[in-house]
Amino acid sequence: MAQPENEKTENTAAAKGRVLSGMRPTGRLHLGNYVGALQNWVGLQNQYECFFFVADWHALTTDYADPSAVKTNSIEVATDWLAAGLDPERSVLFVQSHVPQHAELHLLFSMITPLGWLERVPSYKEQQVQLAEKSLGTYGFLGYPLLQAADILMYLADFVPVGQDQVAHVELTREVARRFNQFYKLDGREVLPEPQVLLTPSPQLPGTDGRKMSKSYGNTILLTDPEPEVRQKLKTMVTDPARIRRTDPGDPDKCPVGDLHKVFSTPETLANVYEGCRTAGIGCIQCKGWAADALVQVLAPIQERRSRFSDAQVKEILEDGTNRARTRAEQTMVEVRAAMHLTSKD
Repeated sequence: MAQPENEKTENTAAAKGRVLSGMRPTGRLHLGNYVGALQNWVGLQNQYECFFFVADWHALTTDYADPSAVKTNSIEVATDWLAAGLDPERSVLFVQSHVPQHAELHLLFSMITPLGWLERVPSYKEQQVQLAEKSLGTYGFLGYPLLQAADILMYLADFVPVGQDQVAHVELTREVARRFNQFYKLDGREVLPEPQVLLTPSPQLPGTDGRKMSKSYGNTILLTDPEPEVRQKLKTMVTDPARIRRTDPGDPDKCPVGDLHKVFSTPETLANVYEGCRTAGIGCIQCKGWAADALVQVLAPIQERRSRFSDAQVKEILEDGTNRARTRAEQTMVEVRAAMHLTSKD
């Protein structure tokens, strides 16, 4: 007997494994976002069934006072995803707040999660220090790792691609799944699988001022920056502080421009950078020009793909992905509700 189409889809997903990740909509993405996550996502969609979401509710945990830009920023972020190579035929791209099941599962998890679990998440106190100018004494900020747990467990994700700094969040998700499964079972079986961390290489890309590339520092190179702007930004970038004069030798390992070369330049160019800088055979302006050449090679195809998408097309892609995500989410919630005896099984 022929296998039903929906069972074929589920079996294929099970064979490939499922990945879930998201980004807050803070506006157009920069190169740090690209090398830290997005580039990896593009590769993962060739190996796994992928769900990627615009985390607009998460944006409210720190920017609740003025959410006016969230809607526009969501479209910008999704457009950058498509420009970078995410394929809506191979990945489900959706908006978090358009799948209300996320809020329902978050609420149910909040009933069983000890307060101390949330207070010990490292980023809870770290961000309070880093964002001291904002009033973050809210339940939403305290509970955002639990909302992340709901995001992940909603899709029964096998893997969550994160850098080392996010491992604690995935571990909390695993603890929440274990606690849920301890209390509630469906026909004697556990409902929620414990996701695994998929550690991803995420080099800390320097911004033009030498600090980590971040919009909060105003030191970014955007994926949408045209070539003249990229070259102008590179001209102002800080270099090895020991290299004061043109004739002074430098060290690319102590230079933010050298860090860019390590990520984006060819081995041949990188070898020339090391030789030329350490012998003072090249000046910083020439070295920055080579770095700009490498960045333009990366950005040009991204910007060309971006030009193919209108806002209307991006909204349509997100709507389609959201419908697919909502269907998958409801399948999970049917089992969650049944396990908790909130509804009777049909």
